[in-house]
Amino acid sequence: MKKTFTSCAAALVLAVMAQGAPAQILIGQSADLSGPVAASVKETIMGSQLVIDAVNAQGGINGEQIEVIRLDDGLDAKRSLENTRILIEDKKVVALLLNRGTPNTLAVIPLLDKYGVALVGPSTGAMALHKPLQKNIFNVRSTYQREAEKAIQHLQTTGIQRIAVVQADDSFGKDAMEGANKGFEKAALKPVVVALADRNKPDYSAIVPQLTKSNAQAVLWIGSGTAVTDGIKALRAAGSAAQIITLSNNAASGFIKELGSASAGVIITQVLPYERAMGHPLIKEAMTLAKAKGQNELSPALLEGFVATKVMVEALRRTGPKPTRAKLIATLNNFQYDMGPGLDIGYSPTDHTGIEYVDLSIVSDGRFKR
Repeated sequence: MKKTFTSCAAALVLAVMAQGAPAQILIGQSADLSGPVAASVKETIMGSQLVIDAVNAQGGINGEQIEVIRLDDGLDAKRSLENTRILIEDKKVVALLLNRGTPNTLAVIPLLDKYGVALVGPSTGAMALHKPLQKNIFNVRSTYQREAEKAIQHLQTTGIQRIAVVQADDSFGKDAMEGANKGFEKAALKPVVVALADRNKPDYSAIVPQLTKSNAQAVLWIGSGTAVTDGIKALRAAGSAAQIITLSNNAASGFIKELGSASAGVIITQVLPYERAMGHPLIKEAMTLAKAKGQNELSPALLEGFVATKVMVEALRRTGPKPTRAKLIATLNNFQYDMGPGLDIGYSPTDHTGIEYVDLSIVSDGRFKR
């Protein structure tokens, strides 16, 4: 009798544990957690996690908790490909979120297409993810081409005529340069010099002299993370006072910290509303959740993670219980979501564009200001 009672009790405990264990929705992310853009990636993850923690604290989505499996690729496209294979084949994630880098994202498209997995909010503005339509990529942020074009137009309207470009020698750099060329054409200008730079290890001893000899009044620096911060420092050390403008992939507090004293006056394009505009409902929501975790400031990178994850969560909610890869893609292909002024997202089977918002901010006193 005692043995039977013990067995029944053990079975009861197991049943209760199984009943109380929440089901999980697995999301995957491959991004640079240790390499040249790790500082901005970590801020993006902070924003993403604010949304996920808030949703899970309220019981999850249809009773299921969200778990994000994040793998470090060091901004290496080959590692991104292997990470994505692991996430899709081994971890069985329902979707991917906020993968970082243009070459990295382009490299995983065949896997997304093979397995029918959605990638929501890739942290890149590559036009190749918009045109031609990539059926499993759902963009949230604007394109680099729009940013680069607006950057040149802004410089021209301030009276600057002599503009140099430092271009990362990769798919990201070439893509953004197309937008810059549109800006030059509209401004009836030509770059005084275009200096190509290795993606991860630029040769500043070759790049900086090209910039100083050109007598550039401004430099559009198309690159990522430390490849840009180290270059700006080298340019300032050479005595150049040229205005620096760079793209939103560098819109992170960590980027400013890495620049140190060289950050003053640097202009950075933005693809979301100003993070201190508390009148905007999304900014107010993000700040409320951040303060609850002891974070007193937002950054553009944090907001990018926040917005992309809100899109993912809303799509999962609309998909219903036990979301599958195919059901989620079907939901996203018929999706309208308004997060406030300027942040209306709509997807269809022929349009995965996302938000077309571009603005500029200047770094002053170690902060973004507009």
